[in-house]
Amino acid sequence: MTDVFGLSHKDSSPVSTPMSGQAGHEQVVFCSDERSGLRAIIAIHNTALGPALGGTRFYPYESEQAALADVLNLSRAMAYKNALAGLDLGGGKAVIIGDPETDKNEAMLRAYGRFVQSLGGRYLTACDVGTYSEDMDLIARETPYVTGRTLAQGGAGDSSILTAFGVFQGMRAACEHVFGASPLRGRRVGVEGVGKVGHRLVDHLVEDGAEVVVCDVNERAVELVRRRHPGVEVVADRSALTSADIDVYAPCALGGALDDGTVARLRASIVCGGANNQLAHPGVEKQLADRGILYAPDYVVNSGGVIQVADEIQGFDMDRARAKAEKIYATTLKIFTTATEDGVPPAVAADRLAERRMSEVGRIRGIWLGR
Repeated sequence: MTDVFGLSHKDSSPVSTPMSGQAGHEQVVFCSDERSGLRAIIAIHNTALGPALGGTRFYPYESEQAALADVLNLSRAMAYKNALAGLDLGGGKAVIIGDPETDKNEAMLRAYGRFVQSLGGRYLTACDVGTYSEDMDLIARETPYVTGRTLAQGGAGDSSILTAFGVFQGMRAACEHVFGASPLRGRRVGVEGVGKVGHRLVDHLVEDGAEVVVCDVNERAVELVRRRHPGVEVVADRSALTSADIDVYAPCALGGALDDGTVARLRASIVCGGANNQLAHPGVEKQLADRGILYAPDYVVNSGGVIQVADEIQGFDMDRARAKAEKIYATTLKIFTTATEDGVPPAVAADRLAERRMSEVGRIRGIWLGR
């Protein structure tokens, strides 16, 4: 693959480049500012329902190609997520290549904000892995196309609050579908990743009476959970977690958790978690269905975060946003029912519902309103 960032060092203007394997994306923008160390990619999947909204991920990718693959997958998922969340927003995403612990700086974030501004409102950014509300405040000094800012700046704050709440609602719906009852009391739930979303999900689960098993590569994150909830069990890694006797597996770390090996050893009846792009490759959803494991599509159940930050666009109100996120329960149940009626996996049913809304509402946007 061409070293796009190497070619752009002499010219920091955004470059929109047609990419092979772009999967129908409207626009892919490479952003580089050598002095601050910024190397970023913004991907807009589609704007059928409105401007593209999706977070900015700050991560030390092994290569530009890995970063590009991730941002393309994530932006497509955002289009489907926003559609099923009932938002009048399209799908986009951005990635900044680097270690957020050592590479992040004010100049870099503000340079990134300039690139967001250059898109003229086609893309609105927010928090994701490696970025926080305080980062959005800095980016917002260069562009108004930012949500998920701090409460002090009139923003929605940490979007993991309603992301975790939405995953919990989706999990309740899955338990209703499989076990005939929505409460998690007495159920054993394995949570992989107890960072921003995972630790809040554990709070909901413990409050609802579930037994919780966790794992995380970050020992400090695990220790923080144990301090809050001493009864939580800890296992070494994903393999140990998915091999354990659990009712629900909740992937809340990075994507690709559901690969062939994980599905083969998984003992849970339900998969429902906060991570994006949980299916490692096409066909995994059928493997889960063949094993009788109910998969709650990730972009449906983890949409509480985007609901939270999207509410900021009209002036944030947590009660209003939370009420919208509660609807994830009903949406998830509808997807399970549709999947059963159509004889397809829930992931396929969810895709069809999202594509239908993008097509039907997107068509209406073509009605000429005059100048």
